[in-house]
Amino acid sequence: MHNTVIKLEPHADRPPMLTIRTARPGDLQQILDMIALHAECHGDTAKISAVDLDRDLFGANPWINALVAEAGGRLIGYALLVPMYRALEGLRGMELHQIFVRDGHRGHGIGRHLVSRAREHARISGCGYLSVSAATGNFGAHRFYEQMNFRAGPVTGMRYVQALG
Repeated sequence: MHNTVIKLEPHADRPPMLTIRTARPGDLQQILDMIALHAECHGDTAKISAVDLDRDLFGANPWINALVAEAGGRLIGYALLVPMYRALEGLRGMELHQIFVRDGHRGHGIGRHLVSRAREHARISGCGYLSVSAATGNFGAHRFYEQMNFRAGPVTGMRYVQALG
């Protein structure tokens, strides 16, 4: 997948150029730092390690994809993507599992650019849909996704989990 370079509106706290690209191994620590910040935003603590993230992004059997937003040599946002499948329809999809933009860089279109690249990545991967979820009371996220042309759908049933091993 190619890099997307975007010229941003002038802003004192941000370089004028933004690159959205696929994550590289050298990005691991900055992505881990942002995952921890994302967890804090939701009142949680990230438990992921560098070993886990390296395995899942760059290991022998990669499980996820990451897109990163880079400005001035620093990562300022990311999107994590996980494959999905609708067996009844034979339809591949992609879950936008997490999206995050660092404080001080929000509200300038970086999240929109990450979502656009996530859409492109899903299409290139043969997907027919991109899915994302947001907590019930996270109205800012609801508005953001609706503005990005996501349609809200009902969540039905219960999700059951069983620990393995």
